[in-house]
Amino acid sequence: MSSIIVVGAQWGDEGKGRIIDALAKKADAVVRFQGGSNAGHTVVVNGEKFVFHLIPSGVLRRGKKCIIGNGVVVDPRELLSEIESLNLRGIKVDSLYLSSNAHVIMPYHRKIEEIEEEQRGKNRIGTTRKGVGPAYVDKAARRGIRAVDLLDKEILNSKLRMSLQFWKNSFELGFSVEDILEEYLEYGRRLEKFIVDTSLIIHELVKEDRTILFEGAQGSLLDVDHGTYPFVTSSNATAGGACTGTGVGPTQIDQVLGVAKAYITRVGEGPFPTEIHNEVGELIQKRGQEYGATTGRARRCGWFDGVGLRYAVRVNGLDGLILTKLDILGGLSRIKICTAYRYRGKVIQDFPLEASHWQECEPVYEEMEGWDDDAFEAKRIEDFPRPIQKYLNRIEEIGGVPILFLSVSAERDNLLALRQDSATLLA
Repeated sequence: MSSIIVVGAQWGDEGKGRIIDALAKKADAVVRFQGGSNAGHTVVVNGEKFVFHLIPSGVLRRGKKCIIGNGVVVDPRELLSEIESLNLRGIKVDSLYLSSNAHVIMPYHRKIEEIEEEQRGKNRIGTTRKGVGPAYVDKAARRGIRAVDLLDKEILNSKLRMSLQFWKNSFELGFSVEDILEEYLEYGRRLEKFIVDTSLIIHELVKEDRTILFEGAQGSLLDVDHGTYPFVTSSNATAGGACTGTGVGPTQIDQVLGVAKAYITRVGEGPFPTEIHNEVGELIQKRGQEYGATTGRARRCGWFDGVGLRYAVRVNGLDGLILTKLDILGGLSRIKICTAYRYRGKVIQDFPLEASHWQECEPVYEEMEGWDDDAFEAKRIEDFPRPIQKYLNRIEEIGGVPILFLSVSAERDNLLALRQDSATLLA
């Protein structure tokens, strides 16, 4: 079988949860490898909407192991709430595994992030204020609290004092160790049955030649090292994060797939060269229901960015692309694709990483013929209208990567395989 990494190829919100759910039909395990409850993966089953923040999207497929890796930062309150919500909806969460090394978001992390965002003023990043960034800061500074620490009162007490003392030197937090200790020990008692060495579980699955899906959160252009820094998330959302975030070796990965919308969106602040500032952008936002699954914030909408795609292909080593929401562009007479940027009069093909360059980057567009709203009844790509085929072919040419699947609705099984070899992933 195989180990497959699935990542977002844009600024997140590409539809990864729905894709993971579809691919999980044939998988044995789904492993989340980075981020925290700032992520929101949405899956629609028989018209019923499920939103996941921490639990891997594969939980809706019975019998699949759902693993939260060490690279994830976990808010135990939100994780327990998510488990309870699924149980109430008849989804039994009985194959969930939480890495003992996953770091824990504490209540003061959330407050710190709120204060920091306010202090940035007009330079705010646009975080979800879930405490993810400060939790990763504690992790990197080697004073973080891990899931396994919730099971030992003495260790948790000691680490709490160290972490709180550091942050209190900079912020008025209003928290004490006594406020937090017993509450989080109780979370530990409730989560204890899930807390294990997940890297060992993954290792055994690989040895048994099982199919494993590694699920990324956010998108490649939000990666803390490779994204539009500082307007990024606090973890590695690119494919390399799957190895460090789960304890699997890179030689054990067989395939890397990227998920992208047929247009592009961004939540929060940061550069967005192809953003549409007119009624077309508003129409795409409305038709695509472009509102954040975590915060409800409206997403900024723009034309497909080929420069960003080329970059995502490069930093992830993408083997194939899964394109979503092509139907949302139906009914537009003309559609644009960005093929390059213009910076200070010079056309550039590569994605700039210097923050100072972004304000001066302008998109270089190609215009293409649009298609009708009702163009998606065909079951084979060759039966689609010619403008759609041209659009897909142009995206492949620009990105240098094949489109393996096409999604034209939110329903879980409405995924069209464009190539014979990719169809086996769903068989």
